[in-house]
Amino acid sequence: MRPWMIVLITVAVVLIVAVVVLYFLGKKAQKKQAEQQEMLEANKQTVSMLVIDKKRMKLREAGLPQVVLDQTPKLMRGSKLPIIKAKVGPQIMSLICDEKIFESVPVKKEVKAVVSGIYVLGVKGLHGKKQAEAVPPKKKGRFRQALEAAREKAGAKPLK
Repeated sequence: MRPWMIVLITVAVVLIVAVVVLYFLGKKAQKKQAEQQEMLEANKQTVSMLVIDKKRMKLREAGLPQVVLDQTPKLMRGSKLPIIKAKVGPQIMSLICDEKIFESVPVKKEVKAVVSGIYVLGVKGLHGKKQAEAVPPKKKGRFRQALEAAREKAGAKPLK
């Protein structure tokens, strides 16, 4: 056997082992996430709250209870999470929001939210008028304008 073939076989074996390990770790993480999701669904309740502010910030800066900081993995402590400051009853609380609904939560509005502990799962109803956020059209750069002008001259379809 030639030396390059030995190296190639060794690399292939290492890659196969890595793929198998990642497969089993992925299955384990998926089961754990499903259990956590079931627990969140079992403990959810609807709460009326006034959203004061929302932003992405680190856990230490968010003003969450010390117990939450102690329970989070060390790798997650440095990452930024979507945090909502809201008035729930007479208390002002910091809540962690689900990434999927963070953009749709209105600021300085009273909402009915589905909450599980300090985690906001969804926004069910809004009080008052719902404002449709108008997204301004994206400005075209000079290159894009020149490209579209050239396409129009050539008689081709315009770009999106």
